[in-house]
Amino acid sequence: MARTRLKTVYRHPLPVRIGHWVNALCLFILLLSGLQIFNAHPHLYWGSASDFESPWLSIDYHWSRDDGYSGWTRVYDWQADTTGVLGASPGADGELEGRAFPAWLTIPGSRWLAMGRSWHFFFAWILVINASLFLIWALFAGHLKRLVPTVEDWRGFGQSVIDHLRLRHPTGEAATRYNILQKLAYLTAIFGLGGLIVLTGLCMSPRMDTVLEPVLEFFGGRQSARSIHFLAASGFVLFVAIHLFEVIVSGPVNQLRSMITGYFRYHDDATGVASNRENRHDG
Repeated sequence: MARTRLKTVYRHPLPVRIGHWVNALCLFILLLSGLQIFNAHPHLYWGSASDFESPWLSIDYHWSRDDGYSGWTRVYDWQADTTGVLGASPGADGELEGRAFPAWLTIPGSRWLAMGRSWHFFFAWILVINASLFLIWALFAGHLKRLVPTVEDWRGFGQSVIDHLRLRHPTGEAATRYNILQKLAYLTAIFGLGGLIVLTGLCMSPRMDTVLEPVLEFFGGRQSARSIHFLAASGFVLFVAIHLFEVIVSGPVNQLRSMITGYFRYHDDATGVASNRENRHDG
């Protein structure tokens, strides 16, 4: 096997690294505080008003003197017993209590809606400010151009999908660039899911009704905006899960180093793609 030379490249500028970690912190707190808010009314509807008889999503509980708490989750006509996880979960004393999402998955852990809203709104504005500053920098620094798929990217779309399914990732100099799937994922998360979360979040604020009334009507009403907000946030959770999985299978030490220091290491080879084992750049 031919010898390869280990190279180091400055991959992530400081604004990218700061924006990434601030976003990560904000999204973590927004998710957990959002679940605290959801617990206050764990049902979702479509339209302008709450139709208590027919929510499309419910995470609730039953209580009986003989059996205690039991949790259930219903999506339209499908229903499942989710005792111990959703609807009814162990509290601080280890006993089951009725709440949609468990205490360990909410901020704060106790039933404190007002504090959950305070955490949620504060970090929502931090996220918006951070994202706005980053987009301004990215626009003027030309960073956004790196996320726009090229004709060559689209030609290799099918092969990129196959390589990812086989856990084969770009190596060499190609590993320092965003591939077509990364570009599409980041663009969807930033401008698609991110935009939906911000707009629907504002639409749920009573103070914004007069300003965003046309937008609220476009989404189908306040309850529809709440449902879309929940679904978009769930989409972000899926994006983060896939992102973390890709970091792990493509070499976590090297990936984390590059997002902390900015410097990324790769082997100068001509193969372009390697298996998971070969793609661990610190070997």
